[in-house]
Amino acid sequence: MKPKIYITRKMDERIVAPLQEKFDVRMWESESEPVPRDVLLKEVADAEALWTVISDQVDHEIIEAGKKLKIIANMAVGYNNIDIAAAKEHDVVVTNTPDVLTETTADLTFALLLSTARQLTFAESELRKGNWTSWSPMGYTGMDVGGATIGIIGMGRIGEAVARRAKGFNMDVLYHNRNRKHEAEAAHGFEYRELDALLKEADFVVLLTPYTKETAGLIGSRELALMKKTAVLINVSRGGIVDEAALYTALKENTIWAAGLDVFETEPVPLENPLLSLPNVTVLPHIGSASIKTRLAMMELNAQAIMDVLEERAPKNQVE
Repeated sequence: MKPKIYITRKMDERIVAPLQEKFDVRMWESESEPVPRDVLLKEVADAEALWTVISDQVDHEIIEAGKKLKIIANMAVGYNNIDIAAAKEHDVVVTNTPDVLTETTADLTFALLLSTARQLTFAESELRKGNWTSWSPMGYTGMDVGGATIGIIGMGRIGEAVARRAKGFNMDVLYHNRNRKHEAEAAHGFEYRELDALLKEADFVVLLTPYTKETAGLIGSRELALMKKTAVLINVSRGGIVDEAALYTALKENTIWAAGLDVFETEPVPLENPLLSLPNVTVLPHIGSASIKTRLAMMELNAQAIMDVLEERAPKNQVE
């Protein structure tokens, strides 16, 4: 019998086809609707490879159910949706998709920053509703980006790519990271700050740090109170890094000026989430890496990792 691969979303047929030639490939029929947990538990029972997306919660129970499981290939850079300890316990390799989405995610991050700063989505919605009836001296005014100070929390590949874009807007770039980036400082003039200092100085605070035990709830009431009243918070990392209740209060009470969010504590975000009711919040449905070229490249990495493990080769991008 051919080794079985189970894919939790409908992936591009061109990427899946080479796997189908060698393996028994089963794939959930929907691209957007998640596979039900009971179906996943059943399918993983005899699967040797599991191809997941970031919204799939692959916990100890699912890994335990995969008695033959050799690899979990996750279509994301982050992997907080997977119980890594359980995977190691059962000798299951976990891979992700770094590098290929760096520039695309940086583009989206800066687009969200610009949109939030200039209230683009709010202004567009007002136009479409027929509320734009005349030119107003202070109508739909926002914050300048050019020449402002950006503070990046999490200076990995994507953080550095965003910082380079910021330099193109003549912005002063501050950053906070677990490790200093001395070469980047020397080459581009980036400046390191401790977290509190960065929050106090930055006009735009951009979150690009991985979601870990240390970063969960990193931005709460205390941190938001340190920011300027004219500051903008941008989150393109993971929703759990920000205390959403605290953020709602800060935005409602004008502790900070605005927020741009591509990620939420619960995804898809429930319509009753109070942040969606605020005009000074720009929201996106977790589309940081959503360009056609990048998503196909991510699929290619996943497919290759699965092929490598099932053919007893060491895969690239293994999560340690």
